[in-house]
Amino acid sequence: MDLTTPALLFPAISLLLLAYTNRFLMLAQVIRQLHASPDHKAPIVRRQIVGLKRRIVLTKYMQGLGVTSFLLCALSMFALFVHEGVAGKALFGASLVFLTISLVLSLLEVLISTNALSVVVEDLERQDAAQ
Repeated sequence: MDLTTPALLFPAISLLLLAYTNRFLMLAQVIRQLHASPDHKAPIVRRQIVGLKRRIVLTKYMQGLGVTSFLLCALSMFALFVHEGVAGKALFGASLVFLTISLVLSLLEVLISTNALSVVVEDLERQDAAQ
């Protein structure tokens, strides 16, 4: 393995962290809008609070693991640069593990987000049926 192998992961991790940041900002915006809403104590909002809390925690760990993966990848490149092949490979492997866990958490966060949208759609259907 040479120096270019972990270098290939750099753009992917950078884009992933950017996507995570965008998801965090959208989540923060939704929470702030719900808090500012006059009906923030409505049952539909209450049903979503547990999911929002889970999404905050998942996003925190997704970002942390993504950053850790990025750092390990950088350390891997450094180890390979100073001709420490075994250490470089081990750090690169650890970087891949952290990246994989981050992606799995991302998938869980998407599933929770999808469930929250289902709650809103159910409420819309109920409102249509009542009219």
